Amino acid sequence: MANDTERILKALEANWQEEKIGELTYRALADREDDEHRKKVLLGIAVSEMHHAARWARRIKELGGDEPVYKGSPNGTADQFANRVGGQDSALRRVELEERRHVGAYGRQLKELGDAPSIAILESLREDERHHSKLLKELVKPVATHQSTIDRLRPRDAEKALQDLRSKRGSKSPASWIGDAIYGVNDGLGAIFGIVSGVSGATQGNPHDVLLAGLAGMIASALSMGSGAYLAAKSEREIYEAEVQRKRQDLEADPDGGKEEMSLIYQVKGVPEEDARKMAEHLSKNPEQFLKTLASEELNLTEDALSNPITSAISGSVSTAVGAFVPIIPFFFMHGIPAIVAAAAVSLVAHFAVGAAKTLITVRSWWSSGLEMTLVGAVEGVITYVLGVGLGHIQA
Repeated sequence: MANDTERILKALEANWQEEKIGELTYRALADREDDEHRKKVLLGIAVSEMHHAARWARRIKELGGDEPVYKGSPNGTADQFANRVGGQDSALRRVELEERRHVGAYGRQLKELGDAPSIAILESLREDERHHSKLLKELVKPVATHQSTIDRLRPRDAEKALQDLRSKRGSKSPASWIGDAIYGVNDGLGAIFGIVSGVSGATQGNPHDVLLAGLAGMIASALSMGSGAYLAAKSEREIYEAEVQRKRQDLEADPDGGKEEMSLIYQVKGVPEEDARKMAEHLSKNPEQFLKTLASEELNLTEDALSNPITSAISGSVSTAVGAFVPIIPFFFMHGIPAIVAAAAVSLVAHFAVGAAKTLITVRSWWSSGLEMTLVGAVEGVITYVLGVGLGHIQA
């Protein structure tokens, strides 16, 4: 029973926080509004959100909880970069989108909460949030006044147009593993060059000790990078799937709200309201595709853009091993100072090559990136060599 009460209190405090954010956001937007009618409407919604928060606070006290404390920004979300840069109308569309999300979240809570008085408040507030959404929609000026062209598009063409719009976001290049491979080579090269330099300084280039330390470090680095890349890619996929499932529940609780949310997303991007509504309506005819599209718009990620865990693991481990192997090559054929000099030379050349290769995925000049990597590698090598010499003397 105590666990149930704690769970309910946690949910109600989150609701209170959201209502306070809403209140402060509307007040801040109202302060920036020049139109008196829009200002009045925004202040009215702010007052409504304040009353909502008060209802949640009362229920929290009834359940024996502490007085909730606001933890957000003094202006809610009004000061977020996107709301500042996009202008007042764009900010209102974003806030309207949040209202729709709150409606979906409240609908989900109706099934999960299990506390009759709290559910009664939810039902009442859910209708208020719907009303707020309608008011905000009426306040926002049309994004564009040009003639709609969606009527002249066949359904297949409309879907293609939408896919073209989505393809500009979150898509992953078929050769995206190149970036992971460059990172792996860089990591392996840097780590093992440091080990080789340090052990060389401590042992005066004893090939047995350097090879033993270098090969052990190479194996450890490759396994660590591979397992890390695998877990990161797998976690990214699991998060995506969890978000898709969450959106599925939202759509089941409020299908019309899902279409409205999709329409608003495209309006925020600059699609005219009428076109955006028709695009959302068209997509909703395929529920599974609609679900994935809505989730991808929120996450800025599509299923196709997710990394394959096995590919990431292989790319990360092999590239790290390749980079790590470079500094130890001279010690298979040489020993002493000549081996140390040769290892430093091939390592610095490799650093420059890796830095230059980074320009495949960046916009910097190849020589600038190469020189930067070479300088970093040189500093690393000098420091670890000096430390190794010092440790060698202490041991002696």
